Amino acid sequence: MTDSPPDRDRPGCRRIHLASGNPHKVQEFQQLADASDLRLEILPAVKMPSVVEDTGSFVGNARKKAMALKAVLPPTAWVLADDSGLCVDALGGAPSVESAYYAGPKATGAQNLAKLVDRMRSVPDNTRQAHFVCILVLAGPDGIEQVFEGRCNGRLQREPSGKGGFGYDPVFVPEGYNRTFAELGEEVKNRLSHRGRAWTKLAEWLRSEERKQG
Repeated sequence: MTDSPPDRDRPGCRRIHLASGNPHKVQEFQQLADASDLRLEILPAVKMPSVVEDTGSFVGNARKKAMALKAVLPPTAWVLADDSGLCVDALGGAPSVESAYYAGPKATGAQNLAKLVDRMRSVPDNTRQAHFVCILVLAGPDGIEQVFEGRCNGRLQREPSGKGGFGYDPVFVPEGYNRTFAELGEEVKNRLSHRGRAWTKLAEWLRSEERKQG
């Protein structure tokens, strides 16, 4: 896969503004777009408005981020927002919507991961089930809004391993595999991940809209 597929330079390439300044997310979504063979360019939010993610749900938080960015862009702009999280059975579903700040409001990804590893130390191997959830909200002109959900089941291993990915990837082993997301590589992760599965649904919707427009 090349960094700049020719399709992005052709007329008709749709630009989608991602409601995030996280370079990992921007890169991951661009890779998903390229793999789906859609003429899309994913743009990072240059000045993402401050958003308090206090709705208590993935859908609510994603919608809030999408609307905040759309409000500062031209009316014709397309905006994509996601809210994702890890839900651990043994922790009653936590960290869930608090995944990004599990260890505190200003916690780093490494600190969140360290807290999770520590909280899970006494949990037996046969009860370490977990799943990632991703909600995508795509907002377009004339009040268009579409919501897509993806989920990836798996389990947590005891210690982090692998240098790829980000967040909780070093401890999450997807169902059917014996390596973490951080070890499997971007291509495999994008195919299996919660974000990849939500994107597949979004891509199908975009294709159907293109067919309607001829």
